[in-house]
Amino acid sequence: MTSSDDGGYVHEPGAFDEDGTRRESTDDAPGKVASTDDRVGDPPHPETADREFDWRGWALVAVIGFAFVVAPVAILLFPPGAEGYRFALLILPLFPALLLALTAVWATTRP
Repeated sequence: MTSSDDGGYVHEPGAFDEDGTRRESTDDAPGKVASTDDRVGDPPHPETADREFDWRGWALVAVIGFAFVVAPVAILLFPPGAEGYRFALLILPLFPALLLALTAVWATTRP
């Protein structure tokens, strides 16, 4: 059920070309496809965003190095024994992985 005065989105597959571009409608008939300028503003260009490799990127690189060096070296230094299996193979890699995940989210999220 669609009406011309519902004010919401109406799915119209015929409003698009084969390549996905919107066809412009020139008539004022009900169901006219509004142009994208009527709905939302243009999004900012990706080059205008602050995407420099700054100190956050270097902090992420340091944590990557820490995660890929510390856990294997710690496992080599503390080989798994009968009672140390859980500590050496589960807990030691867990902390660098958690630190890496948190740092990656922090470094890639911009205020």
